[in-house]
Amino acid sequence: MTMDYNKDLDARGLNCPLPILKTKKALAEMAAGEVLRVMATDPGALRDFQAFAKQTGNELMSHAEENKEYTFFMKRK
Repeated sequence: MTMDYNKDLDARGLNCPLPILKTKKALAEMAAGEVLRVMATDPGALRDFQAFAKQTGNELMSHAEENKEYTFFMKRK
């Protein structure tokens, strides 16, 4: 599945809470409605990103896992 995005964040190799902290920082630098693609390898990333979206109001548009690598698409509120 391909999706258009405005900014890319590589958080592979980082453990909780760094992927979320870097995502929060990246989203803060973006305009409302823009999409951030995040790649992560932290096994707890899916749960973390779902909670982050719920807490912040930013939309978790989609997520996928392939070979223990996660890809998230977050839309800035």
